[in-house]
Amino acid sequence: MTKEMKLIAEWSYSPSEVVKGYANQTLYVNVGKQEFAARPVSEDMKLKFTGGRGFDLKLLWDAVNEKTKWNDPENEIVISGGPLCGTTQYPGAGKFYAAFISPLSDQTYDSNSGGHFGPLLKLAGFDALEVQGKADRDVVVVIDGDAAKVQIFESAFDDINAYTITEELHEMFSDGSNDDKRFVSVISAGKAAESSYWGCLNTSFWDIRRKVARLKQAGRGGGGTILRDKKIAAIVVKSHKLSGDINKAVDVQVLQDRGNKLHREIHDLDAQQCRMRTAGTPHLNEIMNEYNLLPTHNYKFGSHKDIDNIRSSVYENLFTQGIPDGCWYGCSMACAKAVDNYTIQTGPCKGKVVTVDGPEYETAVSLGSNVGVFDPLWTIEGNFYADHYGVDTISLGTGLAFVCECYEKGFITKEHTGGLDLNFGRAADLMELIHRMAEGKDAFACAVGKGVRKMKKIFSERYGAPYEEMEKFGMEGQGVEVSEYVPKESVAQWGGFFLTLKGPQHDEAWLIFMDRVNKQLPTFEDKAEALHYFPNFRTWFSLVGLCKLPWNDVEPADNATKHRPQDAARVPEHVQNYVDIFNAVTGRNIDKEEIVTMSERVYNFQRVFNLRMGKGTRKDHNIPLRALGPVYADEWEARADYYDNELKSAGVNPAGLAVEEKIARLQKARLAQWEQLKDTVYKRRGWDRNGIPTVKKLKELGMDLPEVIAVVEKHARPEDQWQD
Repeated sequence: MTKEMKLIAEWSYSPSEVVKGYANQTLYVNVGKQEFAARPVSEDMKLKFTGGRGFDLKLLWDAVNEKTKWNDPENEIVISGGPLCGTTQYPGAGKFYAAFISPLSDQTYDSNSGGHFGPLLKLAGFDALEVQGKADRDVVVVIDGDAAKVQIFESAFDDINAYTITEELHEMFSDGSNDDKRFVSVISAGKAAESSYWGCLNTSFWDIRRKVARLKQAGRGGGGTILRDKKIAAIVVKSHKLSGDINKAVDVQVLQDRGNKLHREIHDLDAQQCRMRTAGTPHLNEIMNEYNLLPTHNYKFGSHKDIDNIRSSVYENLFTQGIPDGCWYGCSMACAKAVDNYTIQTGPCKGKVVTVDGPEYETAVSLGSNVGVFDPLWTIEGNFYADHYGVDTISLGTGLAFVCECYEKGFITKEHTGGLDLNFGRAADLMELIHRMAEGKDAFACAVGKGVRKMKKIFSERYGAPYEEMEKFGMEGQGVEVSEYVPKESVAQWGGFFLTLKGPQHDEAWLIFMDRVNKQLPTFEDKAEALHYFPNFRTWFSLVGLCKLPWNDVEPADNATKHRPQDAARVPEHVQNYVDIFNAVTGRNIDKEEIVTMSERVYNFQRVFNLRMGKGTRKDHNIPLRALGPVYADEWEARADYYDNELKSAGVNPAGLAVEEKIARLQKARLAQWEQLKDTVYKRRGWDRNGIPTVKKLKELGMDLPEVIAVVEKHARPEDQWQD
């Protein structure tokens, strides 16, 4: 294969050694103009943007303008790990973040992935990678950290789907041995990403025990769609500089001590807490079902009688046990589960025996209960093809669930679907729809791949479906499909999904238990405080290159008894761990309050960035009625006593009311709560009534950059300012 790859352009660079977590330069590659550059990282950039997602957004801001669309050449995919990325002494330090202007939302999106790409990029000498421009043919970009050169090759791949291209590139850019392949990592998308807006960025790590390339995903927002629009078949990074102190930390002993402490907690407590090392994230399946939080039939319901078919013990038996499953060195949480020796049943890979990564909880539900399929083997097949074709499993599942409900209601028919029966639970037809999406030839399948927001418009214009009715149950916010938790019974989680920077993704705040189960957020002010702290605290992981799971998926044994309940939710000892390891790597002297401040700087910058792109105001924080409560009678009647009591709590006597009237009354009450939540959260965040960060807030954070203030002053209105 190497002889078939024609070299188009090559650039040599001066290697930069990592010191205190930073390589102190970034890499720019324009695949259209075939231009390269190494750009310095200033101390001010570190202070204001930290790294990771912060660096991504700063570089993206400088690259685009307010008119840039997702498929314009100047749109970039920017990838950065952050100063703690690559740490081997503390679990969960292999993350990178990718940022871009999203085809789904037409504003900034950031998405994270585990694996080896982020650490190897840093070892190759760069804190971030900017990819811009559009090639005139399929290309492979190679960052060779050993030879200190960047190359652009003309792709020779007939099949650019992820597993095919990834395995061949690991072979091509190593010496071919099992051990050497671990020094290579590949980013790719797949065929479906060419026609769908759900394209994901697959990123690889070589599993030396299984002797296969494993895939993790920066799945959300359409990054893979942009990759293929730029005609990039893959990005490869290579480096043999792996060591026990990748980041050249100031105090390695502190890293070792804090890491050892967490390793002991994982070893001693995981089996009694979240079972990440045996079940992985699907340990949540039956828990969500028990609390009526499991998305079922497009979030209509929160539980199902067939839960036993997909409970975590079923997945435990399907996952290979006894093999360390960390996706970066030193992570004993080992949640990156895999199904080995699975024989593909459908599609172009039928009969092939493969290793399938996951499913994670989100996939087990999105391609499970949410589409009415309670067959884990079908979900595993769907998981494989979603990765292979390069589509995000969360958007895919939520999008298919929307299609099923439209079909169930007669808004679309077999005439429209090309003969497919798309009622809930029709597994074979749903799988066929996934294959048709990848082929990119079927008009209906291509419409589905554009996402729920655009499907509503297409189905209305093309098939005569009632747009206002679809608005009620189309589970999207800001153009992005909802993650796999039923939010309708938690006011705080409305904010956790729909008062976010980029759409309803579970990485900002998951407050359902604090709010609804444990009753720890009784007032709107309490909810607003949680919707200030947790999105900012979680943002910090994205700045430094850490996975959030070791934060609260294992906790000190005395966490719940040692702290007040609202404090225990923050896991204070682990927060202090993060303070300590950041200081140990960088030599800085932050405290736990500074973690939030560091995040606020980037959080508010990203909000202004979206404002610059024509978004980022109150009207863009949309919420579908189904996210607030029942929309149709069958939803109400499934939990009639519960919802009657909810209506009483809203001051309405349900006696004698028809179900449709009950639904209308509860919706009215909850829409009023939604507006009150917006006001309270905006005020706590330092934003005006229209959801725009105030100049005062930006000055407090030291983010009063002239170009940022100019955007705010252009859009802010006097009538939206709070009166003290």
